[in-house]
Amino acid sequence: MTTDPGDLVLDPTAGSGTTPVVAEKWGRRWIGIDTSRVALALARTRVMSARLPAYLLADSPEGRRQEAKLTGQPQPATDTRRDVRKGFVYRRVPHVTLKSIAQNPDIGEGMSREEIDAAIARHADRELLLDQPYENKEAVRVAGPFTVESLSPHRMLAFEEQPVSEETQESGAPFATTVLENLRKAGVQNTVKQEHLDFDSLEPFAGDALDLQGEFTDAAGETRRVAVLIGPEHNTVGGVLIKEAAKEALRGVGFDLLLVCAMAFDAHAGEVAKEFQPDGQSGWAVAAEEKHIGRLPVLLVRMNPDLAMGDELLKKTGAGNLFMVFGEPDVAIERTDDGQLVVEVRGVDVYDPTTGQVRSSSTDDIACWFVDTSYNQESFFVREAYFTGGGEDPYKSLQRALRADIDEEAWEALYRTRSRPFPVPATGRIAVKVINHYGDEVMKAYEV
Repeated sequence: MTTDPGDLVLDPTAGSGTTPVVAEKWGRRWIGIDTSRVALALARTRVMSARLPAYLLADSPEGRRQEAKLTGQPQPATDTRRDVRKGFVYRRVPHVTLKSIAQNPDIGEGMSREEIDAAIARHADRELLLDQPYENKEAVRVAGPFTVESLSPHRMLAFEEQPVSEETQESGAPFATTVLENLRKAGVQNTVKQEHLDFDSLEPFAGDALDLQGEFTDAAGETRRVAVLIGPEHNTVGGVLIKEAAKEALRGVGFDLLLVCAMAFDAHAGEVAKEFQPDGQSGWAVAAEEKHIGRLPVLLVRMNPDLAMGDELLKKTGAGNLFMVFGEPDVAIERTDDGQLVVEVRGVDVYDPTTGQVRSSSTDDIACWFVDTSYNQESFFVREAYFTGGGEDPYKSLQRALRADIDEEAWEALYRTRSRPFPVPATGRIAVKVINHYGDEVMKAYEV
């Protein structure tokens, strides 16, 4: 409301994306930030599917003609660059004051009411209606290019480290305590509402890698023992920590399931978990080391960043979806006759914590998926992006709005589960990232 076209608007609590959509509508640049992946997924879809009005720019040939029509004065013949910073062509109304009437030289005796009104209008100030720019009804506008960036959990350190208090040194630091309390209340949820793991009991465990132990009742009514590893608040969990936790859970205690709870996992965490895969099961969420240690299901659980808000704020937001399981993408990689690669995503393998089984779901659980066709094992670069939709296409209304201009072939090239062919990378590796409708994401690397 206090900005001009072309200004930058920052919303550090973007939520479902109202600020980005309104900023796009009124020609402002924008940055939206949120700690919730669900909120970012909603905002992304909302911005991408928005149909926006096209306003007449003051720095455009069409805008110059409209401005000359409104003012009755010809506009200077200068180069028009369609610069949004020059503003829009706004509707305007006369601002009539007593001065524009009493000191108006054009008003005289014997004039009609219409003549007096015209004389007042000529000398009155003009007020621009900044919320009523002229629209170009012949154009359909959509959102401009934007990116969605994510950061691993980070911690800021002061230049002078503060001494650690005895309270912080006690076992079960504040973050671990918050995780324990909310894990007891919320349980673990996957993408299906009915497949929810509720704990009968959960308490601290004095282990080297493990933090909690507890019990839950499966779908068959049997009591199962569960071990829990809580990852660091400001770092990712990798394969080494998962291996140590799995070995400890298998040493004589008799755990039936290992939960690895983390804010973020590195790219190879899923591969390490699969080293522990039981017979007859496949998928990212289950693991057991077959040769030396035995077999143990390992469930990789993503913790919601809302846990970092503290107990008081969490009580207000509720305990829903704080601990989510999102399975490994079911991906097939093929070689074409000319030696290129094609990636096809067939669905997502999801672990059902109530039965201990792994099932393969369809692509309806996938909102979008990306391919890094030359993965360097350091950072994921989106080189190809595709959408699946999950039932109702969220972009149908936009597609209908653009039916006169849209290239159907180009649209189908983006809305698909099979990638376009690409050459074999020099790195010998590719990576596939899948995001579901909750905003949860998982990445898997492949050697090709």
